[in-house]
Amino acid sequence: MALAGCGGGSGAGTRVAPGRVPLIAGARIVEQARQCDRGANAFCALELVVEDRGLSSSGALVTQEHDLLRHSGWQDASGDFGQEQAADSPGHRLHVTYATALADLTGIDEGWIKRPRSLSVVLSRELFAGTPAMALTLQTGPA
Repeated sequence: MALAGCGGGSGAGTRVAPGRVPLIAGARIVEQARQCDRGANAFCALELVVEDRGLSSSGALVTQEHDLLRHSGWQDASGDFGQEQAADSPGHRLHVTYATALADLTGIDEGWIKRPRSLSVVLSRELFAGTPAMALTLQTGPA
């Protein structure tokens, strides 16, 4: 599924789609929502919930995703809050942030971040089911 990005910034014209970020083998997207802000600092983001039932924990999922991104040429960047990791794509056209389901839900509860309700519900469901899951946000341009 390809979703067109919205304009603005250095990522103008860059497509924001699930296939634009590498995911570890075995991971699958279980929920997604697209959000755009056309204000002064325009950006477009695709927010995902990713699970991998073959792993032992959400922490293992985040660690393996981090390793894959680095191996794929993505550069480490700063997340939006302490427990979130981030990376910029080669060429800095895309920026991804990701965290375990628990860390993301904590960030939502504390008011550090906002997510669409549908993602919060799925993150909660995955957490309480004990399924290794993470929240991942892909947006145009570097942070």
